[in-house]
Amino acid sequence: MDSKKYIGMDVHKESISIAVMNGTGKIVMECVIETKASMILQFIDGLRGDVHVTFEEGTSAAWLYDLLKTARDEIGGLRSAKECLHEGRQPE
Repeated sequence: MDSKKYIGMDVHKESISIAVMNGTGKIVMECVIETKASMILQFIDGLRGDVHVTFEEGTSAAWLYDLLKTARDEIGGLRSAKECLHEGRQPE
């Protein structure tokens, strides 16, 4: 069974809208959480498998990147959407 999960985050000042897809591209979860470090870490800790995260570039991008990078060693692809576009690739 493919344990890959692809997480897309739409980050706002007060909330983050999250969609999780499995390795076959099926959306397996959608939720909205507060834009708080504790809530983000709790969400990420609840995921199993090979996790890839993409989020939009914005005022919170550097903070979110640093938070997620230190949160879990297993995050395979942690990229802002802007990074992917500069490389001519679709976000993971």
